Amino acid sequence: MTVSTDSQHGLTAHSHGAGAVVPVSSRADHFTSFDVDAFEIPGGREEIWRFTPMKRLRGLHDGTATVSGSATVTVDAAPEVRVETVARGDERLGVAGTPGDRIAAQAWSSFPHATLLTVPKEVRASAPTTVTVTGPGEGDTAYGHTQVRLEQFAEAVVVLDHRGSGSYADNIEFVVGDGAKLTVVAVQDWADDAVHVSAHHSSLGRDSVLRHTVITLGGSVVRLSPTVTYTDKGGDAELTGLYFADAGQHLEHRTFADHAVPNCRSNVVYKGALQGEGAHTVWIGDVLIRAAAEDTETFELNRNLVLTDGARADSVPNLEIETGEIVSAGHASATGRFDDEQLFYLQARGIPEEQARRLVVRGFFHEVLTKITVPEVRERLEAAIEAELEAVGA
Repeated sequence: MTVSTDSQHGLTAHSHGAGAVVPVSSRADHFTSFDVDAFEIPGGREEIWRFTPMKRLRGLHDGTATVSGSATVTVDAAPEVRVETVARGDERLGVAGTPGDRIAAQAWSSFPHATLLTVPKEVRASAPTTVTVTGPGEGDTAYGHTQVRLEQFAEAVVVLDHRGSGSYADNIEFVVGDGAKLTVVAVQDWADDAVHVSAHHSSLGRDSVLRHTVITLGGSVVRLSPTVTYTDKGGDAELTGLYFADAGQHLEHRTFADHAVPNCRSNVVYKGALQGEGAHTVWIGDVLIRAAAEDTETFELNRNLVLTDGARADSVPNLEIETGEIVSAGHASATGRFDDEQLFYLQARGIPEEQARRLVVRGFFHEVLTKITVPEVRERLEAAIEAELEAVGA
């Protein structure tokens, strides 16, 4: 079942259980390739591009955005994490997933070198590892590639911090070995001019765990596509996201959980707020349960809170099921303004309207913020959300 919600027309909500209708176009047939020339240049009418402002991509999609600068990558690694800079020909690269659109393929063809982080077998990292990516600078374009690899029974927390200016496209791989647990926090805190298009490819081994959180606050145009695949039974993935769009910003997130083996789990929760003229957010949530993926458990949820007039949220959950032998499957989506009952409740207890509205927004994001286990990152994001609210006097 597919649903699209438009915040300019009030509250729209939708939910379904395991009997959801199969979409007309199967996600299983989605084309992937490492070869950029295998993709046609998108015009914007294609399903995967129809929400994206193509003219604002600065040529990342059509090959005209040639490399004119370089992004700076710095790694503050836990002592147990091995950090390498490797060439494209390294046989470890590209194993987590194949590019599913022309920009991802262009990034694969264009990165000068890759950053590879490895946590050895049965090692638990004693501290979070932070990878900071700084854009090439205003007016410049760069491409990148990062892989985080956890060997069998390893455990680690990794923060990916994106900042600075310019146009940047990349692929990020998460290879989670059997019995391993990886917690990822990906922060998009770009300058106002930045354009960032990124594909996250996650491969989960037997009984492995992935906790993947995306926080998107900055940038002119940001489009992220997190994909999860399972290589063996028992994989458990949670994909959570928080985004806050201001006037003129376009923030787009496209999640995909590809269940191809039995006894795996996925749970997707994305929440966003919008304010200002021309603020636009897009969330596309795809879940595919293939015929062999018996005993799958999956759910996806998207909520959008509109704070001012002139903002638009598009929300499209898609659930495709090819076997009836599952534990559970469902999705839900809603977009709307402040809950008048919540505001009334708080104001009736002597809380001024402005403060009451802030409390509602904080409560709205609380579920996602609690997933961030790195205190300094969580505190920084809470402060950033507070600054967003102050900007409009919410």
